[in-house]
Amino acid sequence: MELKFRELITRAGSTILAGKDAKNNEALITQIAPNEEVFHTAAAGSPFVNIKGKAKKGDIKEAAIFCAIYSRDWKKNKRDVIIHRFKGEDIYKEKSMKTGTFGIKKFKIIKVKEEQIKNWIQ
Repeated sequence: MELKFRELITRAGSTILAGKDAKNNEALITQIAPNEEVFHTAAAGSPFVNIKGKAKKGDIKEAAIFCAIYSRDWKKNKRDVIIHRFKGEDIYKEKSMKTGTFGIKKFKIIKVKEEQIKNWIQ
């Protein structure tokens, strides 16, 4: 059985994939190339989001908003969401980590504003 991810085609034509739950996130991580962009909220409870191939203009912003929309942080708080942006090569997994949980070596921070999310949803 093939796992299906949430999928979005950006305005620039790039494909963005997002996990649906812990098991789905686990599968998503296995298909990420070392140099591809990946996103996850700073708070627990979000999909991992992956831009396939090289990110084009506007893709980073769209992927960050896409990640925020499906996060527990947004659903519970309805306010700005902090997103971590990193490369596939910066993800690691230790045996003690539960399904869907990963460590990140280094990341950049993106703040997705409440208004950006609300505008996207409409």
